[in-house]
Amino acid sequence: MGCASRPVWDNNPGRLPGCPLPDLEFADLRGFVEQLRRDGDLAVVDRQVDARLEVPEIHRRVIAAGGPALLFTNVQGADFPLVTNLFGTTRRAELAFGRRPQRLIARLAELAHELVPPTPRKLWGARDVGLDLLRIGTKRRRAGAVAECVGEPRLDRLPALTTWPEDSGPFVTLPLVYTEHPESGIPNLGMYRLQIHDPSTTGMHWQIGKGGGYHYAEAEAAGRPLPVTVFLGGPPALILSAIAPLPENVPELMLASLIAGRKLATCEGPGPHPLVAEAEFALIGHVPPTERLPEGPFGDHYGYYSLRHDYPVFHVERMAHRRDAIYPATVVGKPRQEDFFIGDLLQELLSPLFPLVMPAVLDLWSYGETGYHSLAAAVVRQRYKREAMASAFRILGEGQLSLTKFLFVLDRPVDLRDFTATLTHLLERTRPETDLYVFSNLSMDTLDYTGPVVNEGSKGVWLGLGDPVRELPREFRPAAGGAPAGTTDVRVFCPGCLVVGGASFADDPELAARLAREAAFADWPLVVLTDEPERAAASPINFLWTTFTRFEPAADIHAAETRVVRNHVSYRPPIVVDARVRPEFPGELFCDDRTDALVTERWREYFPDGVEMGDSSRAHLD
Repeated sequence: MGCASRPVWDNNPGRLPGCPLPDLEFADLRGFVEQLRRDGDLAVVDRQVDARLEVPEIHRRVIAAGGPALLFTNVQGADFPLVTNLFGTTRRAELAFGRRPQRLIARLAELAHELVPPTPRKLWGARDVGLDLLRIGTKRRRAGAVAECVGEPRLDRLPALTTWPEDSGPFVTLPLVYTEHPESGIPNLGMYRLQIHDPSTTGMHWQIGKGGGYHYAEAEAAGRPLPVTVFLGGPPALILSAIAPLPENVPELMLASLIAGRKLATCEGPGPHPLVAEAEFALIGHVPPTERLPEGPFGDHYGYYSLRHDYPVFHVERMAHRRDAIYPATVVGKPRQEDFFIGDLLQELLSPLFPLVMPAVLDLWSYGETGYHSLAAAVVRQRYKREAMASAFRILGEGQLSLTKFLFVLDRPVDLRDFTATLTHLLERTRPETDLYVFSNLSMDTLDYTGPVVNEGSKGVWLGLGDPVRELPREFRPAAGGAPAGTTDVRVFCPGCLVVGGASFADDPELAARLAREAAFADWPLVVLTDEPERAAASPINFLWTTFTRFEPAADIHAAETRVVRNHVSYRPPIVVDARVRPEFPGELFCDDRTDALVTERWREYFPDGVEMGDSSRAHLD
């Protein structure tokens, strides 16, 4: 690692943020970091810090206050500087990826309708898009900055983060994992966390439904190792494309090129894959068949620990990097963290394409506050009775959307990003007897532990169609005898929806079923039973997280009465969702006392020129 030399940075804030957002394109990570420095949206921490727990808590407190990106120049035991919180505000996320991709994708969606049928006049009118599309792809160089230093891997000298107290070790949290299908050669770029086992091996957290995992399954079935190259840094467009829910066999590098507005530069490397020329690091190696090692626990974006399981092993044979490489990382946990801003921007970017892929789906939104896969909502076109279910099945059969646990389906305009308005709209219109569907014995997101076993669980679809069928209650008036037996607190979250506290699931597992039959709740179409009613009812963020990350449709939905009608389970309201924490659930993520006190004590030392300190991650959601 003697090739490493550190870039020079200073704490000059430059121009303060707040001016109109420039429409910029960045060829590499350092170009984006330099722009943030000029904008006064980068804080440089020169004091020595520890990548284990200390840096992640600094990051979380800065992001809680809507603060700047962070560059740590002196990480204990590391050979490289560390940058985090690159995309932790809406402004920075939009700046990183630019407005041009949104305009281009929206224009492509328009043309898909305008060019039917194609005519010479229409094709001439689309020449602007043709010129943009000519810039999509890759271009090979003889050399690239990423290959300035090539040597034996020393993963232990990277400033990799251990983000939560019970994490099993340091993890690479912004890896861009490149693989090629063993037979067809079709490439895939995905983001799968890597637990560092030793200086030359990591875990490879390939979850179900992921392209790299499909490639590995093919290679393993043939008894062959799968070549893998992991990039760190490079054009910001690479990060967005790696997490995009593209259809299988659509290359992510093509989307990265589209977002970046230029062909993606590649160069020769020491392995079988071309290297992204402007990346900061490239880890070159292979994942052998059948080999597994325990991976986890890891504090994940659901806000809980994902537990210890066996995963494939990535053997790093060579490590390439820039001479003055910067190591990028992120921190995940209870929302909203940095991944929330990337995820929401990605949804906005791709939303014009939804009607092209699924013609009856007019709008679609997945809620980052639930980890994205736990809840989505859609506005669909219903031209005949129950056509909405055809759209629901289409959504649940589309790529990573197939991992959605619960889906609201509406057929009238509503701003799906406004969750309270969306839920109110549904509750005004739904007839749960015919509009609520629960499907058991299905696959589930690997990180969702509400199902009976990992990767398995159930799904729910709830329709709210047509005109309102009820006037929703807005105030809870308990009977003369007080709140129903077994409850400790009753709060209104929104019209038609109550949040109710009661005994823990361990102490009274049948409480939700009893509450569904309580006369006091008869006029309320939805009741959520929770361990934390005050917290859950305080905000839409809290409600979404405490409800949808803690229940499984097949196990935790109750009703005043259930009947089987023509093999359909009919639910008579109220619908009671049991969102209490089960004894077997993984633990919620909190900072430990020692790190909490350390970061508080050192804050002025980190930021002598002043950066606002947000709430400790020992605190609850807002």
